[in-house]
Amino acid sequence: MLALSDYLILGAVLFSLSLAGIFLNRKNLIVLLMSIELMLLAVNMNFVAFSHFLGDIAGQVFVFFILTVAAAEAAIGLAILVVLFRNRQTINVEDIDELKG
Repeated sequence: MLALSDYLILGAVLFSLSLAGIFLNRKNLIVLLMSIELMLLAVNMNFVAFSHFLGDIAGQVFVFFILTVAAAEAAIGLAILVVLFRNRQTINVEDIDELKG
């Protein structure tokens, strides 16, 4: 049987990978969005692990709300990405450094 520390270590590894993805790859906007989603999933896994081992359902309810916000963030982020690609013909973050107001 797996212990709580196993789940927390896996969550920390996933969170570290997503943090490295954000800092090491600042050029591709899609990779940045995927890293943010991976970060949210790592936190969700920790919430579910604590909820299961403590016998409280509040952590799982909180995960439901986080997943709802993450889905909305992904939809809005991809919509903004499509509009930027149509206007600039690139998704390179360094080329999208100025906005017209």
